[in-house]
Amino acid sequence: MDEIVVTTVVYVPPEEAYDFLMDFSTYTRYSKHLKEVRTHGDGSPGTEYEFRLAWWKLTYTARSEVTELTPPERIDWKITKDIDAHGCWRIEELDDLPDDAPADAETACRVWFEIRFDADSANSNALDLPRFISFDRVLDKVKPVVVKEAEHIVERIVADLEGRRRPVELTIEDKPSGV
Repeated sequence: MDEIVVTTVVYVPPEEAYDFLMDFSTYTRYSKHLKEVRTHGDGSPGTEYEFRLAWWKLTYTARSEVTELTPPERIDWKITKDIDAHGCWRIEELDDLPDDAPADAETACRVWFEIRFDADSANSNALDLPRFISFDRVLDKVKPVVVKEAEHIVERIVADLEGRRRPVELTIEDKPSGV
C-alpha cells in the first residue's frame, strides 16, 4: 500500500483545527483540481462526500465516507469506489510552542494529513481515457501530482486557520512508490 503523510504545526487550539477540517465543503478553496464537493449526511460517521476532480484531460468523482470521529483528535475516512484507499486528519496538541513560533502564538498543535492507497486496486474502467493513453501511464503521472496537492492543501489550510500566510514547514513522511 502506498502512503502520503504531510504534517505541520498550526498555531491554533486543537478544537479549532478539528472543527475547521470537518468542513469538507470548503476544500475546493485548497486544490485547483477539486471542483466541487457534495455532502450526503451531517458530517457524522456514515456521511458520504462526492469530490469532483479535474486534472489534465480527466474528470473523476471520488466518493468517500467518514468512518470514525474522535474530536478533537482525528477524522477518519475511506474511498468507497474504484480504489482501495483511506486516510485521516490527525491533530495533536503540543505541550510547548516550537522555537520558531510566531511572536503572538499562544498555543500550537501538530496536524497530519494521511492517505493510504493501493494503486493496483484502481479500477481502470472508472476513467474515460483519451485514445492511446494507458491507465498505468496516467497512474504514474498522477502520483507526484497527488503528493504536490497534499502539500498545497495543508499550506492553504494553515493560512486560513491562522488568518495569515506564513512560511510553513511541511514534513513529507512517506511518498508513494515511484515518486
